[in-house]
Amino acid sequence: MWTRLRGERVEAGGDVPGTPPGHDYHRGGGIRRHVPHNSRVPELVVLAEQLLAPVPGGTGRYTAELLPALAKTAPPGWTVSSVVARHADVSAAQLDGVEGPRVLRLPPRALIGVWQLGIPWWPGGDAVHAPTPFAPPRAPAGRTLSVTVHDTVPWTHPETLTARGVSWHRSMITRAARRATGLVVPTRAVADELAVLVDLDVPVRVIPHGVRVPAGSAELDLPSRYVLAVGTIEPRKGIDVLVDAVAALEDTVLVIAGQPGWGGVDPALLAAERGLPPERLRVLGKVPDAELATVLRRASVLAVPSLAEGFGLGLLEAMAAGVPVVHTDVPALVEVAAGAGLTVPRGDAAALAKALREVLGSPERAAELTRSGRERAKSFTWRRAAEAVWSIHRRTRD
Repeated sequence: MWTRLRGERVEAGGDVPGTPPGHDYHRGGGIRRHVPHNSRVPELVVLAEQLLAPVPGGTGRYTAELLPALAKTAPPGWTVSSVVARHADVSAAQLDGVEGPRVLRLPPRALIGVWQLGIPWWPGGDAVHAPTPFAPPRAPAGRTLSVTVHDTVPWTHPETLTARGVSWHRSMITRAARRATGLVVPTRAVADELAVLVDLDVPVRVIPHGVRVPAGSAELDLPSRYVLAVGTIEPRKGIDVLVDAVAALEDTVLVIAGQPGWGGVDPALLAAERGLPPERLRVLGKVPDAELATVLRRASVLAVPSLAEGFGLGLLEAMAAGVPVVHTDVPALVEVAAGAGLTVPRGDAAALAKALREVLGSPERAAELTRSGRERAKSFTWRRAAEAVWSIHRRTRD
């Protein structure tokens, strides 16, 4: 079967446009020759495109943590590599212990279009894991494809995404639910929601994320007591509710670590509109691991005021770091925290302020939450997550 693509013909499940058959375009502009498929060791290829996104967000962190774990847990005889679309600079996708990234000839927009149109162009390997719904439409015969679906926000909270984003995510997830070898979801809450929203023709595996406390330290000018929020600044994160809650607290600073996403949410503007003085708000933007480690370590409490989440990696990282957590009653957050944090209703600024005040005003309560959070975080490891992803591909091939 041949499919026409921009004047070139691409064998479905075959080679990269513009490269000789049996070759792959490799990072740095070179061509790497592959020996025939039936005479080489099997390879798992992981799509690492999210690492190069303008705002990698939580799915970027998931990709960066899972990929090395997959390499470390590879079954005997298997290799692991990463692949990305064509970019001028792919250094952000280079991870210790992982071969690649191998660079495809198609730029991101073209690759998105090819797969969205359903053209079955395979990025190489005997198995592919897509850490986001950005994935080939199906696997060729004898190969396997697993796809991670992080949440059901495109259905449950479409107003927090662009119309184009809603359409793309719905179509890609719906197709993966019909044609992938298996779907990965991070919580039972997402699995249950997905079962209602989408016709599932493939197995769904609940594979929780792991957790790694950011390491290092940095010289930062931080207040002695503050409420911390971590994550991409976008509509579904509930930053407006958090600003209202902190404004109701006395002598408490709100520190936000995260880069702006879609939606034009401006914490400084929200603070001005809602009565939080400018000296009680710090917006740090995107922070490297050393700064994140410092901000976490010195926080009085982490607030997770989200309207919708599929997992809540920031919540888990805070618990592992020994920071008390207050979170909303989003089902996935409740599942991950499992009682180790204080839970408040979504959108309720008064309830959020009350819970934050309880933690800030009681060293005993804060210490209790710290102990329970650390204990809960021990249940989550990236090794366990990687081994569960491997099981999808091994079970199919065995």
